[in-house]
Amino acid sequence: MTHSAEPQPRTFTRYVALGDSQTEGLGDGDEIRGYRGLADRLAEHLAVAFPDLHYANLSVRGRLASQVLAEQLPAALALRPDLATVIAGMNDLIRPGFDADAVAASLEEMFAALTASGAHVLTVTFPDIGKIAPLARPLLPRVLALNERVREAAARHDVTVVDTFPHAFATDVRMWSADRLHASPLGHARIAAAFAHALGLPGSDDTWSAPLVPVAPRGRLRTAGTEVRWVAGFAGPWIYRRIRGRSSGDGRSAKRPDLAPVLLYAEE
Repeated sequence: MTHSAEPQPRTFTRYVALGDSQTEGLGDGDEIRGYRGLADRLAEHLAVAFPDLHYANLSVRGRLASQVLAEQLPAALALRPDLATVIAGMNDLIRPGFDADAVAASLEEMFAALTASGAHVLTVTFPDIGKIAPLARPLLPRVLALNERVREAAARHDVTVVDTFPHAFATDVRMWSADRLHASPLGHARIAAAFAHALGLPGSDDTWSAPLVPVAPRGRLRTAGTEVRWVAGFAGPWIYRRIRGRSSGDGRSAKRPDLAPVLLYAEE
């Protein structure tokens, strides 16, 4: 984890989350029960420490960084947050024509505006997605380029960065849902715990960064079958949507557009 200084005790009462499907919580719940996700989980950590906390989540799945900037930043500023998370760029990174400088510029504009308004801002770096989905191995240079620019932009605006890239847990298959595009419940919980630790919340520590207990590797035949099913079930439909110029977020609005009190989740 990298950030400009050790977290100082501070009271937060207005948390606003900006981003795409990860912040919306895909992979942690479903369309019937609803999605929880890293932002909801962080809000729960915060609400334990600050019972007066109100929380809004402006994220919409499928959004590019420029769309998060255009659609979510004005609404976020209007809510006057004292804490904000900004996670965007992965949807850009996996598309043809990716431009690291342009994506980073959108992120930096959000960092600058939110910190200037008085909010403490947190963000993340991205893992090596080629270790999660082998077909994405050629994208490593893009990941490295974007992460470098995120760190630089964050440093210029005193934004806290949870640096997931160096940690083995971030590419463990158990951290990801079956589609390999969205974190699993465990993955969302780990990132929320990392944010809580970066903020110095009571009860938080660095166990979020610990590797998972090793499991026996799968055989080649089983691995090949898994790859075929993934391409058919997830990669293929994603590519088809891109060809048609469609997004999973078409017609969707913000998950939680208004600040409201946080209800603590009862673990099963």
